Amino acid sequence: MKRAIMLHVQNVIFLLYTFVSGVFYLCFYLVSIVLGLALSFTVVGIPLLTNVLRTTQNLVQHERIQTKIYTDISIEPLAMRPRAKGNQWMQAKTELMNVRNWISIYWLMQKFVLGCISLVIGVLIYIAPVCFAFIPLLYPFVELHFFGSVVDSGLKALQIMSLGIILMIGCSKLGNGLVLLIGGYTRLMFKAIRR
Repeated sequence: MKRAIMLHVQNVIFLLYTFVSGVFYLCFYLVSIVLGLALSFTVVGIPLLTNVLRTTQNLVQHERIQTKIYTDISIEPLAMRPRAKGNQWMQAKTELMNVRNWISIYWLMQKFVLGCISLVIGVLIYIAPVCFAFIPLLYPFVELHFFGSVVDSGLKALQIMSLGIILMIGCSKLGNGLVLLIGGYTRLMFKAIRR
């Protein structure tokens, strides 16, 4: 029982992490690339883009590590590429022309959509059933509505609590499947980057 609870907590943490990291990747790359392109006519824009593109390698490896920790899906790490030789402009050209950087950015930014889906489903299958289980304790003190009807009796509260317990039992497989799906997304990302 304790192991099953820990697995569910781990799944909730991973689903929330997927959402937070997806928001971070979208904001970070969108803002920095737009800012770098807008400032590319000055001296600041190209070095900014170069440094942003260098982060893709570390962030992709971070995704691999998080997937291993939470889903136990092993993914072969990418070979770390050496820093380009030459002056700042040669390094910038190398980073800008590297297709792996742009593929990594594409896959990392797509994680925002997956993160939004995982947040909604995670709340529906893990957090809502637990809230339903506490309805009998709350209905005397708080006016609660459930699908348009007021929860004003112990029988209604017990029905909602039993629904919550059924959802807790039934949705555990759905949550495990969603976590494995997100782990599969990371595996697909690595396959696309390796090409």
